[in-house]
Amino acid sequence: MKKSRRKKTKATARPKPDKEAGKTVRQTVLILDFGSQYTQLIARRVRENKVFSRIIPYNTPAKEIAAMAPKGLILSGGPASVTQKKSPVPDKGIFKLGVPVLGICYGMQVTCEMLGGKVRHTSEREYGKAELFIDDNRDLFSHLPGNFTCWASHGDHLKKLPPGFAVSAHTMNAPIAAISNRKRKIYGVQFHPEVTHTERGNQILSNFLFKICGCLGRWTMQSFIKETVANLKKAIGKDKVVLGLSGGVDSSVTALLIHRAIGKNLRSIFVDNGLLRKDEPQQIKKVFKEMYHLNLDYVDRSKRFLERLKGVTDPEEKRKIIGSEFVKVFEEEAKKFKGVKFLAQGTLYPDVIESVSATGAPTSRIKTHHNVGGLPAQMKLKLIEPLRELFKDEVRAIGKDMGLPEQIIYRQPFPGPGLSIRIIGEVSKERLEVLREVDRRVIEEVRAAGFYEQVWQSFAILLPVKTVGVMGDERTYENVVALRCVESQDGMTADWVKLPYVVLEKISNRIINEVKGVNRVVYDISSKPPATIEWE
Repeated sequence: MKKSRRKKTKATARPKPDKEAGKTVRQTVLILDFGSQYTQLIARRVRENKVFSRIIPYNTPAKEIAAMAPKGLILSGGPASVTQKKSPVPDKGIFKLGVPVLGICYGMQVTCEMLGGKVRHTSEREYGKAELFIDDNRDLFSHLPGNFTCWASHGDHLKKLPPGFAVSAHTMNAPIAAISNRKRKIYGVQFHPEVTHTERGNQILSNFLFKICGCLGRWTMQSFIKETVANLKKAIGKDKVVLGLSGGVDSSVTALLIHRAIGKNLRSIFVDNGLLRKDEPQQIKKVFKEMYHLNLDYVDRSKRFLERLKGVTDPEEKRKIIGSEFVKVFEEEAKKFKGVKFLAQGTLYPDVIESVSATGAPTSRIKTHHNVGGLPAQMKLKLIEPLRELFKDEVRAIGKDMGLPEQIIYRQPFPGPGLSIRIIGEVSKERLEVLREVDRRVIEEVRAAGFYEQVWQSFAILLPVKTVGVMGDERTYENVVALRCVESQDGMTADWVKLPYVVLEKISNRIINEVKGVNRVVYDISSKPPATIEWE
């Protein structure tokens, strides 16, 4: 048969190989986000296999995707139905790139519809656990048993296969639960392999990454450090950078990465915004000046921040005010140093995802993070965020590799807006002092009980209500404090910690007996979702 003389276009040409001019290029699997609650979990599962993943909008043009030279594409699930009008669809050109594709749930359904198959709504919906039976144990289902439990969440079923596709698996309610086109390397599953409820789900993703996409699994924190430092050197050159250093693991790792890249051209600025925990400013100054010998400038702007927050009760407004003031302070301080063109931040992936529909996917904003949605539209400094695509546990692994002490690596996350969002309602100097004293006792008792490094966060919230109490045979009418203690891996989901009663009792007794102005303590037993970790 004669070879086709059709000239390849940029959109249909294969991506460039993984090695160009003898230089290794990072292997990346792109995840097209259709708004699934599990999209970020897909990204995490891919990275756990030592393959870098990136979430992009579902409608990213094929030409742009080709320029990223991905090893594979994963189409996420989503809340929409392909049977509805104006349901989200990807650029059809992605199926002509010659890049392996895996569609998950909605991702499989939209793939089928676009390639000539048929999807129909059915009354026999599948939500929760289902038994999956394998019909073809090659490729995607290689080295898996003939049947196992999977996690389904759909009301649409595939009724007609696209040309060239075959059924790979089925369930009792879904005759077509997985499909494959081995020639074109396009696959789809009607369940969620990324969730822990699916048995052997990681093996399915591993088969896609290594057997189908040909990934090597060489993305590690060490490789990230090396690559990031090199990129920072190239991007910054001989210019100078100011960094907002908070003392947490995110800003600390950011500081070490940039310091390794440009040395003394990094100027770290610690801003005391008046919203920090008890004695925190003194501790941070001591650690980073004495231990790391960084160029650290301490700036007390507590009065300025509190004045801007006066009378403000809306949490979104608090975050935006604080984010805006931070940038203003940094820009003012940067003027004191010649050659400063960049502002560095320790922004993480969950910050971006929660602040906006991080990728332009059909999802809703949860809350604005002060260093993402709170930044002003016009900034004089260019932004550098080397951790923007990482999760918290990945940042901690980098910190460990870079020699950060455990007291910083395992310091519990502390919100950028500080205690302002742990005070429900208006922020005042008096209410801050009460919460600082409460917070210190919570941390002390959680540490003493051996829970501090086991949990994700443990803190207190000052509520805008007062209740009647009795102390010393006298009536009191004082503040209520809520305790919050959660366990999580990345902050995207969380469950409340079942602290022993004896620990809760000791925390409550110390707060009520030692902190003037509090006469009642309650415990928050809600998980995320539906609640968030912070109250604001």
